[in-house]
Amino acid sequence: MYHSAVYNEPLLKELVGIKKESISPINSIPKNLQKTKIDDIPNLDETQVIRHFHHLSQMNYGVDSGIYPLGSCTMKYNPRLCEQIASWDKFSNTHPFQDYSTAQGNLQIMFELERMLCEITGMDFFCLQPAAGAHGEFLGLLLTRAYHDYNKDYERNEVILPDTSHGTNPASVSMAGYKTIEIPSTNEGTVDLDVLEKTLSNKTACFMLTNPNTLGIFESEILKISKLVHKAGSLLYYDGANMNAIMGKVRPGDMGFDIVHLNLHKTFSTPHGGGGPGSGPVGVNIKLEKFLPIPRIAKTKDCTFVLDYDAPDSIGKIKGFYGNFSVLLKAYVYILMMGYDGLREVSETAVLNSNYMKKKILDKKRYEMPYANLRKHEFVLSCEKLKQIKDVRAMDVAKRLLDYGFHPPTVYFPLIVKEALMIEPTESESKDDLNRYINALIKIADENPETLKNAPNNCPVMRVDDVGATKNPILTWNMV
Repeated sequence: MYHSAVYNEPLLKELVGIKKESISPINSIPKNLQKTKIDDIPNLDETQVIRHFHHLSQMNYGVDSGIYPLGSCTMKYNPRLCEQIASWDKFSNTHPFQDYSTAQGNLQIMFELERMLCEITGMDFFCLQPAAGAHGEFLGLLLTRAYHDYNKDYERNEVILPDTSHGTNPASVSMAGYKTIEIPSTNEGTVDLDVLEKTLSNKTACFMLTNPNTLGIFESEILKISKLVHKAGSLLYYDGANMNAIMGKVRPGDMGFDIVHLNLHKTFSTPHGGGGPGSGPVGVNIKLEKFLPIPRIAKTKDCTFVLDYDAPDSIGKIKGFYGNFSVLLKAYVYILMMGYDGLREVSETAVLNSNYMKKKILDKKRYEMPYANLRKHEFVLSCEKLKQIKDVRAMDVAKRLLDYGFHPPTVYFPLIVKEALMIEPTESESKDDLNRYINALIKIADENPETLKNAPNNCPVMRVDDVGATKNPILTWNMV
């Protein structure tokens, strides 16, 4: 029978007493890093240690734990088959410096993924290099600058954004050296065409737009928007964060967009969060193709795949090597598994789930939802009514959801909705999961305000002082 090893202080002291010369690993450790005394270590057997760390892992929450309706982030299930294939030695042991002639399979996968993404988005060419969605935005704006500079249109130094734009958009605009011009939405939560037309000028480099927008509303006047933008000599940029709502239904290229970035860790079900790696491929129409980063993946007449650096008008490289291959591979497998019809069903189910939750919640009249009623993959509730009646804020509702075992939605975004709860259930959740979340939100709205203001009440970490942490950040930890 197996017995757990016992780790106790006397034994450890005895081991430390062994001459250093007799333990070869210690000889390789610099003297200033070698311990001279044993710290206080509890007397735990192996079972206790394992259970402790296993319990810590159970305290983490992810898409495998339950519904994760983080609006605008598309936190959907990551198929295990994709993970398994990405771990195969033939892929994981590929070295980025090996000759491309020995990595033909990898190059073929990337080449075919580019063509798949072109078909899904309606674009002509794709670049897989960007390491994240925001990185893709930055590339899109660099391509915008290259395009206008090529045409000697040097006066264009402004980028127009709607007030529903993602927070990374203005950051990317600034990084690319442009000035942000924000325009307000209509009472329906969509782009105001009159304001857009008046704002467009010979200084406008591009108009960045998400469709559906961050309220979950589809910009039904997108063809008119495209016409106005192009008439002004500008480019139309598509933030693909909400692509999960429209796959197989409509394509950005057909709407008139010139540049598209996608989030593979959102729409195409590769892992999301944890600091990466991510992937934000960028697609363009033919007039921007010459500016794409090098190297380009090309297929020769003898069906060999090569890395082509012959692009004199390219903006150059934007990332080491050729993109985060394991992430690209998982998206490639996901698309193959789903097929075009499957991707369309994904979007249909995501929209259905969102509207089911929206109606069930609004019918109970605890929360409000400003702007147009018809939503796609996500919807944004307002807790303003709760704040006025019970002095309960969106943050209080979000924290209380933790007590019910649920991950809260995005809060206070977009900024045009007061006390916002931004909910995106994705296609991954069952009707039972949706109902449990709906019921929790309704129960929370009826609870004692003090219970909500003190939430979470039964989590390992209680309410943190996030304002204090922001004003007085502690960026290092003294371990002594």
